[in-house]
Amino acid sequence: MKEEIIVVTPASGSPSPAGAGAIGARIGRLRWSICALLFFATTINYIDRQVLGILSKDLQGALHWTEFDYGNIVAAFNAAYALGLLVVGRLIDRFGTKIGYSAALIIWSVAAMSHALARSAFGFGVARAALGVGESGNFPAAIKTTAEWFPKKERAFATGIFNAGSNVGAIVAPLTVPWIAINWGWQWAFILTGAIGLVWLAFWIPLYAKPEAHPRLSNAELAHIQSDPPDQAGARVPWLKLIPHRETSAFAIGKYMTDPIWWFYLYWIPNFLRQNHGLDLSTIGLPLIVIYLIADVGSIGGGWLSSTLIKRGWSINAARKTTMLVCALAVTPIIFAANVKSLWVAVGLVGLAAAAHQGWSANIFTMASDMFPRRAVGSVVGMGGMAGAFNGATMAVIVGYILEVTHSNYRIPFLIAGSAYLIALLIIHLLVPKIEPIDYADAVAARPFSIGTIVGFGFMGSIFGSFAGWCTGLLSRVSGSGLLKYMALGAMIGVVTGIISGIVITSSGGKARA
Repeated sequence: MKEEIIVVTPASGSPSPAGAGAIGARIGRLRWSICALLFFATTINYIDRQVLGILSKDLQGALHWTEFDYGNIVAAFNAAYALGLLVVGRLIDRFGTKIGYSAALIIWSVAAMSHALARSAFGFGVARAALGVGESGNFPAAIKTTAEWFPKKERAFATGIFNAGSNVGAIVAPLTVPWIAINWGWQWAFILTGAIGLVWLAFWIPLYAKPEAHPRLSNAELAHIQSDPPDQAGARVPWLKLIPHRETSAFAIGKYMTDPIWWFYLYWIPNFLRQNHGLDLSTIGLPLIVIYLIADVGSIGGGWLSSTLIKRGWSINAARKTTMLVCALAVTPIIFAANVKSLWVAVGLVGLAAAAHQGWSANIFTMASDMFPRRAVGSVVGMGGMAGAFNGATMAVIVGYILEVTHSNYRIPFLIAGSAYLIALLIIHLLVPKIEPIDYADAVAARPFSIGTIVGFGFMGSIFGSFAGWCTGLLSRVSGSGLLKYMALGAMIGVVTGIISGIVITSSGGKARA
């Protein structure tokens, strides 16, 4: 990357027009070192969650899981991840990224190692739930750190870089996990990969501080980081004032519809390749590595494309949505993956879709910081991540059921994956025709019967209703289509309850843009 030039005044370090007694100063690169820490944390995050997907077929055979059991184990992680996101964004906004990230790494590292103690589907479900709670802190903390350390014109690129760690983690895992499992047993695969997070803490704790408090940050780089107009002063925005925003719903629905597709790749693609193309634990590594190497290109490329369009004069709205449309179209060929006979054609189709997802992800994450003030970013990202994770749990149950009744036919899951992004982008555009900052997040009264209120509270109600239905079904010991009926009924009740609650709340004086 070219080193940029900024003009600062010697007195204040703030940007100043050239020719007004200012001097030129080279911007430092410390912000990219912080981005590197985020990259490595995200890499570790995905190593830890990828282990189960790689070993799942062997564990299913050894511990006698069904496809539906496996779906529920995956759902346990997603549900706990979602519940963690319900509060973790707010906690990170309150306590800061240094403390928040440290706590998250400790929790998820210990939980990852605890998988070695599990001996049943239920035991793995408990371990996955604990892992989900800890891992829920990664992306809210990383996005908030990016918003603190990068101006808007660089955020998508920085987000793409650290988000590429998810692909690197998914590459490192198949390079190491099969070898560890074959030579030392599956328990050590969980123990050794889980311990890596504790090593990361030894770098994060002494090296990280906020930009304005960092002793190694130059005045020029601080001025560059703070070059955007300052956020409106004020306290953190309560969730009840964020939910009625159409911008909140657009972000959350986009995550809700597309995050589960990535979970599907992560947990079922190893099984798909082993079943449809005759691979085993010793040969699964190379195809998975190729898939996630391709995905890395998409993660960085998606952030680079929108950032480049903005630097060339495009509006943030046009740059983000154009890039997301390119990504959405690139996903669609995945619908043919279940029909191809060639292993490497299948790998290419899945890799292209994974790359497109990562490019999409870099831009939808950045949408949150494009629209909301820094004091609300962690909460908004937490809400969106929660929505995506809850639907990840729903999709895990659905995929497990489909594969169980169709004898592992992947056509329907791939059809869902290929169409989700275009539908999500359409909904985002209808809700937010123009992406722009809403610094007045808590200053405008919400209307009880506005689109923002009805969609926002109805959508949140459906999420919690579906989760309540899943829990009720599990406690009632139903499975298969019975569990799906419980979830569907819970979602319908949740929509009605959410809308009524939203109307009551906003009628009593809540504030938000409708």
